[in-house]
Amino acid sequence: MAESASSRFLTDRQRSVVGFALTLLALLATAALLVFAFVLLGRMAAFFSGVLWPLALAAVLALILRPVVELLEPRMKGRRLAAVILLFGLFLTAVWGAVLLVVPPLLEQLLNLIAYLPTFWQTATDYVQRSYPEWIALVQRQLAQPMVRQVTDNLLAELNGLLAHALPSLRSAGIGLMGVGAFFAHLAIVPVYLFFFLLSRGEPAPALGRHLTFLSPGVREDVVFLLREFVDIIVAFFRGQLLIALIMGVLLAIGFSVIGLKFGLFIGLTLGVLNIVPYLGTIIGLLVTLPLAFFQPEGGWHLIGLVLLVYIMVQLIESWVLTPKIMGDRTGLHPVTIIVAIFFWGTAFGGVLGMLFAIPLTAFFVTLWRLLRHKYFESAPAA
Repeated sequence: MAESASSRFLTDRQRSVVGFALTLLALLATAALLVFAFVLLGRMAAFFSGVLWPLALAAVLALILRPVVELLEPRMKGRRLAAVILLFGLFLTAVWGAVLLVVPPLLEQLLNLIAYLPTFWQTATDYVQRSYPEWIALVQRQLAQPMVRQVTDNLLAELNGLLAHALPSLRSAGIGLMGVGAFFAHLAIVPVYLFFFLLSRGEPAPALGRHLTFLSPGVREDVVFLLREFVDIIVAFFRGQLLIALIMGVLLAIGFSVIGLKFGLFIGLTLGVLNIVPYLGTIIGLLVTLPLAFFQPEGGWHLIGLVLLVYIMVQLIESWVLTPKIMGDRTGLHPVTIIVAIFFWGTAFGGVLGMLFAIPLTAFFVTLWRLLRHKYFESAPAA
């Protein structure tokens, strides 16, 4: 006999409400678990950053340089050790040549920039006092009021707290003597990691499948596929981004030097290095070069226009030539997604390490979502 509606514990409407509530509760619990996992992973990454970043740097360099080793290995009659040693020799020769040719003028411009900072500050202050005296008088009158001064003091205290959280301490930043020693110790171990990574043969993804026999064949294939995709994204991103950043740095340095921007060689190459993290070099560069172009001797609005012209030309070359030819659409991420990802992973991993891996990690999770949606969430076609 069919169960009557009156004998049910809950009506159909009540069951729908309970089902919706349980589904929402499960989604909230899943979101909370993911947030907790990200926070825990970020804390662990920050705590073990001294161990992780040399390994990560060596692993990325090994993935980028592996094709070079495989190209040299046949010429060394199959001796991979000889190929790795030859690659190290070529690399050290290139680094030594760069040190001899590029480092002296860069160091000279850096020292001149540091010496120029007091003059720059005085010039900027005199310009503001001469051109906008009413603004200064208005600010002074407002600061004389007790309520405004209290609000200003509170804002300064909040800013100091924000900087204390955003910037690492002197010890963790490596400015102290022990920090400098630890930094160079970690940096010195990178070639050792890189040497042994390059000596290893084979790809990591197929080897992982042999160690996942406890998983079903379908899940094992998905895990191996995701690992292979992640490795491919890492290699494509860093190999392409390093080359793009190098070319952009050279173009910016040439452009700034041609238009007469002070310290253009040092600033241009530095911004190129910062562009390894997408948009970081451009944002910092605009904040640095525009005031410098305006307040330097013989500077002004015309030099600001020339600086902006250099940025526009370099960005057009990067967007229309470099990225399509070198990177293609490997990550498939929208520029807004890239910016959000940089801030998200930088916050999650507590610094530069997260910002460097923001794009590969985001692209990996996008690939994971597409795989899950395709295999598990898409409904079967109607008969």
